[in-house]
Amino acid sequence: MKANEGTVDRGLRVAAGVVLLALTATGTIGVWGWIGVVPLLTGAVGYCPLYSVLGINTCRR
Repeated sequence: MKANEGTVDRGLRVAAGVVLLALTATGTIGVWGWIGVVPLLTGAVGYCPLYSVLGINTCRR
């Protein structure tokens, strides 16, 4: 699995995931907030399967 996310992309994904999960945990938004797990994991790993399908690469390597 080759990394296809750059540093900024990864940071934004992790931040968005954490925010969504925090809002879900506090009851601000419903169960749809659990979708925040996806950007959190893809940002932590540095690989997005959808990017591979679409041919996108934000990683400088």
